Amino acid sequence: MTIKLKTAVLLLLPIGLGGCVSTEYARRDAGFATVSDTVAVAATKQTVWIQNKQQAQAISDKVKDLVARKPLDVDTAVQVALLNNRGLQAAYAYLGDGAADAWQSTMLINPTVALGLTGIGTPELEAWRAFEGMVATNILALATRKKNIEIADDRFRQAQLGAAVATLTLAADTRRAWINAVSALESVGQLQRAQAAADAASELASKLGETGAMGKASQAREHVFSAELAAQSARARLAARLAKEELTRLMGLWGTSADYQIQNSLAPLPKALAKRDTIEAEALQKRVDLGVSKLELAATAKAYGLTDATRYVTDFEILTGFETEREIEDEEKKVGTKGQVELEFVIPIFDSGKARLRKAELGYMRAANQLAEKAVNVRSEARSAYEAYRSNYEIAKHYRNSVLPLRTKIEEESLLSYNGMITNTFELLSDTRDKINSTLLSVNAKRDFWLAEANLLPAIYGGGAGEAAGPAEAASASESGSTGH
Repeated sequence: MTIKLKTAVLLLLPIGLGGCVSTEYARRDAGFATVSDTVAVAATKQTVWIQNKQQAQAISDKVKDLVARKPLDVDTAVQVALLNNRGLQAAYAYLGDGAADAWQSTMLINPTVALGLTGIGTPELEAWRAFEGMVATNILALATRKKNIEIADDRFRQAQLGAAVATLTLAADTRRAWINAVSALESVGQLQRAQAAADAASELASKLGETGAMGKASQAREHVFSAELAAQSARARLAARLAKEELTRLMGLWGTSADYQIQNSLAPLPKALAKRDTIEAEALQKRVDLGVSKLELAATAKAYGLTDATRYVTDFEILTGFETEREIEDEEKKVGTKGQVELEFVIPIFDSGKARLRKAELGYMRAANQLAEKAVNVRSEARSAYEAYRSNYEIAKHYRNSVLPLRTKIEEESLLSYNGMITNTFELLSDTRDKINSTLLSVNAKRDFWLAEANLLPAIYGGGAGEAAGPAEAASASESGSTGH
């Protein structure tokens, strides 16, 4: 009985050293609460990790209800994208990979069992002489288990923040796509109104030519202006269709669901700007991607410490087991069992671990410098986003309050003068063209402001701030080369 007990203890020793295995990472939605909470704060939207048919059907029904709203506003478009974009669901699968890796880190290396017989076929010993059993376990893995779990946990938290960054990026991209699509439709509307005026001018030129009041060259200028404006309108309609298609793609829509409607003009400028005097501090505190870099540095530091601690000993195993022998002495069989304990380790004769330690050191230095660079970039991106927001507001307001009213006044006065036979027809048409150009510039300036406004939250929370919108470019009638008279 004592021999059996000793044998059992020896066999179970490596398994007992492992203790219990944690399963906190084993949940199907492990870590997703962090993603959901971050998105709720930064984007004020809901996101879902779809993992079964019931969830998929419920989300599909909800998306259909959202898309059915007419017109589709920007907040609804962002919500549809967060619920329906399949690429985002793929990003959440990487979060699941991180949880599985962390779960795996809590598990011990499976022990190796070896069994052997000696003296097989010896007649006097009835088929065998000795029976051996050994169980091998990596002791170094047990000694470094806690540190490995901590590193895996940092990587898992990185995966959580990475999934949050992917979600915020999709939300920001969808918001910008909606703004571009609506702005493109607004430009189409302005060009269509301009086209009506250009067609009327072309027709008037033809009638004046019939009376001899306008030469052929002047008539041709009005005709080509109308024709090139028609081409520009066609390009604007194409741009509007492509902009809407990009929005459709981000929302993950297809088939009949893609036949949604959006409004045809952007909202007016707000009465006042949002104050962001501490935007740098906010960004440093709240940027999710900066948190990813911090966790990368922490995990790299722990890995560096682990490499340093295991520099010389890379493989250290304990082998426990038993040996049972049978002998015949004075025609009497004797059976004896004894326990065995062995240690195996690698002698660092050729590989002293210096190369591995240097590599780990360089990895830590790289992570530290990347974090420092990220902090500098975050500050700069926050300042740039607010500068673009404030400057584009002033530009758009200038067009709204100064340029357009003056152009409208000039056009009205020209029309009054024309009716009084004071101003000639050429000046009236030139003023009309200038008004068209200023209107298109105003539309672009308003678009740039709303894009800059959409970049503020990504600059604070992460998710891609996009390029800072520069001065509005003229998608104007003047690009056709017609300069009037």
